[in-house]
Amino acid sequence: MAAGVREFAPGSSRRPSLGSLLGPLADLLLPPVCIVCRSRIGGHGLICGACFAKIDFITQPLCDRLGVPLPYDAGEGRQLSAAAIARPPVYDRARAVARYSSTMREMIQSFKYHDRHEGVPLFGRWLANAGRDLLADADLIVPVPLYAWRLWSRRFNQSAMLAHAVGRIAGVPVDCSTLRRVRRTISQVGLSPDQRRRNVAGAFRVARERRSKVKDKKIVVVDDVITTGATAEACARALRQAGAARVDILALARVVEAAANTLA
Repeated sequence: MAAGVREFAPGSSRRPSLGSLLGPLADLLLPPVCIVCRSRIGGHGLICGACFAKIDFITQPLCDRLGVPLPYDAGEGRQLSAAAIARPPVYDRARAVARYSSTMREMIQSFKYHDRHEGVPLFGRWLANAGRDLLADADLIVPVPLYAWRLWSRRFNQSAMLAHAVGRIAGVPVDCSTLRRVRRTISQVGLSPDQRRRNVAGAFRVARERRSKVKDKKIVVVDDVITTGATAEACARALRQAGAARVDILALARVVEAAANTLA
């Protein structure tokens, strides 16, 4: 057999699939473009180099509790920001892929409000990387639920889509039924931190018949954006009351206030 030439036996599973044959034709008809700026790129569901460079990824050093970036590495052991010490959160740890700014804000808003879902597999990979410490021994992934009316009007829960994407990669089961939003809340946009906390207070609950699903379990709650942390804390409080052993928060982005990322 000539060098570089592959031979396929009749009926071999290595025969080119229909998908591999149609792929180039699909790319010709619908060429892959950046999910942000729509410029031509080499693969579907990705972003171009220029847009990627505008994402402010959150990396070490960071606060172990809040997951906000810190100005410098303070050495070995857990590093806590001044904000985490002054007001420890209800949840154990939070992690986010990037700051909620520039390209990341544009991608999330397109995903959430304009049905642009082609980036979900990419978001799942980012979340799995940012939350690898949380996911390493997690028992269950739970998305932040929507109230029934809002889910009906939007037709999908963006947090559930992210939860399933990261769950497939991390190999952690996802449960979209245990944590419920039991009352309607107004939009958090434009509310102060105190107003946000009051708005979501008591809005989440684990039904009594579902408490065995979370009792003594290590839970990762997935959301799209952490702003003040009010929603994350309300979810964590409901899961704690149901007996969860640990509750961590994993989000695609978070708002980082100047005062939150200072060392104590």
